[in-house]
Amino acid sequence: MRPSRVTILPVLLALACAAPSLAAQAPADDAARVTALADEYVAAFLAAYPDEAEVYGFTLERHDGLTDNGPAALAAWRAREDAWLATLASVDAAGLRGRPEWITYGMLRERLQASQAVRVCRMELWAVNQMSGWQVNVSTLGQVQPVGTSALREQALARWGRLPGYVDNEIAWLREGVRLGYTTPRPNVQLVIRQLDGILAMPAAQSPLYGPAQRDSTPAFRAAWEALVRDGLLPAVRRYRDYLANEYLPAARETLGVGALPDGRACYQAAFRTYTTLDRAPEETFRLGQERVARNVEEVREIGRRSWGTADLDSIRVRARGERFADREALLAFSREAVERGRAQVPRWFRTMPRAGVVVEPHPAFLEATASDQYFPAAEDGSRPAQYRINLGAPGEKTRAGAEITAYHETYPGHHLQISAAQELPGAHPVSRLVGSGSYVEGWARYAEALAEEMGLYTGDGPRVDRRLWPARGMVVDPGIHLFGWTREQAVEYIVAAGRFDRAFSEALVDRIVAWPGQLTAYDTGGLEIFALRAEAERALGDRFDVREFHDVVLRNGAVTLPMLRESVQAWIAEKR
Repeated sequence: MRPSRVTILPVLLALACAAPSLAAQAPADDAARVTALADEYVAAFLAAYPDEAEVYGFTLERHDGLTDNGPAALAAWRAREDAWLATLASVDAAGLRGRPEWITYGMLRERLQASQAVRVCRMELWAVNQMSGWQVNVSTLGQVQPVGTSALREQALARWGRLPGYVDNEIAWLREGVRLGYTTPRPNVQLVIRQLDGILAMPAAQSPLYGPAQRDSTPAFRAAWEALVRDGLLPAVRRYRDYLANEYLPAARETLGVGALPDGRACYQAAFRTYTTLDRAPEETFRLGQERVARNVEEVREIGRRSWGTADLDSIRVRARGERFADREALLAFSREAVERGRAQVPRWFRTMPRAGVVVEPHPAFLEATASDQYFPAAEDGSRPAQYRINLGAPGEKTRAGAEITAYHETYPGHHLQISAAQELPGAHPVSRLVGSGSYVEGWARYAEALAEEMGLYTGDGPRVDRRLWPARGMVVDPGIHLFGWTREQAVEYIVAAGRFDRAFSEALVDRIVAWPGQLTAYDTGGLEIFALRAEAERALGDRFDVREFHDVVLRNGAVTLPMLRESVQAWIAEKR
């Protein structure tokens, strides 16, 4: 929910030529305050959440810190957020317009306000999550934990030695959640138990807990790490697993949506705002989603008439799903070829290529029952490329069309291009790496799926159909589950009816929607806004519209809020006119 340099808008000539005045000094003072506040926020975040900063590629002085997830640390962080927000409230935002600090101000304010609002959810009390729980995060941390020198080995042992205490705090939070009426739905708890069982059943050398020792062959370090895994990490996993199975699962809620929790509607509204940066009623999101779905269906029928001589949706879906994969190696090779095809075409549509590369790698086996294909950014210092991690489980159930769409969504021209552009912005404040709009990030990726069609990347009509079958349905099914009382079966049937996903994937998607309230609405909330801004620019500029320049404008400020993106694009249109 995080990843800003601003477009430098025209400055009044009189101000440019005049001697400094009190009016001119005031914005400069506010700009300095905003920068200092952002500096403080970044430093505080890296100190409080060093493992998260490690995963997202920040350059850190040390690599031995682990998030303190105890009640006192959480209260202290929230108090700092409140103080930062109070300071921002005294800044004249209008006076910053046209300066880079306007972007820094807007993004930091959005982050703090959203974080403050989502406290109503009390998510720390029901953080049993198969998508982003601690048991998932440690597998990624194990792949990026620096080793290779005596100092780094010592720091790795220190960081991971803190993990058992972290797990015990998680158990304490969950017990308090049960007492107060906050629990995770039972199916999601069962998924996490299955993940933990997978970790416990693995040979030590294959475990995600063993990752740092797999990349450092020093005998003494490997011996120390094996002892840590045996005596500290695996017993902590076992404690958490047994608590979930024996105490928590019987108390877990039967209902799926957060609407069943205390202050559930307020929680969903805050979660939606966190992901989309918009204060929009769930009913409006639901309606907009239904309208877009209807339009997409008509476009699918038109493709069917043109390509296969039929407007029957079932017939079109059967033809679109096409060829599947014979084995894991075929799926991996096909995805790598698609990514390379996208990379080769990017210069024709964008002025700047990201310096960072991206590699396609499989998810670890223990996550194959639950993991979605996922993008991880490159290291800030260039020490490692970005990763597009794909799920190779059940390759015979995956289609070539779906693999192509996802590859372009996650890499070129999707997440990798956008996130790398944000990382590499000259002069961007580091806060832009921590603060970002989910609706911008996922909206860009949804736009990229359509752009890939314009770029000629799809190898048949299957992806053209498939990419229209699903979009905007997340804006319907997400609030349907969380606020409008949809049952699990109702939600699964709605997803299956789209024709893009089979039942197994649809069930996993429902589990994901339950785990991340509001997140699935972000894709098309942001995507529809970018489509609308491009259409507005094309109408206003006519023959002077340059798609490469438009992409420059959309990408050049990082993952800004949707209102800030609209303001930036409209200012560019006005300048061009």
